[in-house]
Amino acid sequence: METNLIVEGFKFMGLGMGTVFLFLIVMIGAMNLMSSIIHKFFPEPQASADAPVTTQQDNKKIIAAITAAISHHRQG
Repeated sequence: METNLIVEGFKFMGLGMGTVFLFLIVMIGAMNLMSSIIHKFFPEPQASADAPVTTQQDNKKIIAAITAAISHHRQG
């Protein structure tokens, strides 16, 4: 009985890679299903017309606050 180890190796490699591929396909499908369920029951809020708009001045204040916090932290 002659066994070709190269052919057997390729068979096991194909079986292993096929198993991993199928697992990944099932996992992606499950994640998409969970995502659609979450979006169905917990939709993202829509931006309304009277919602506050972040201006350039607000961004500068946020950057200044973050910079001050980092410099305070580095000083000890």
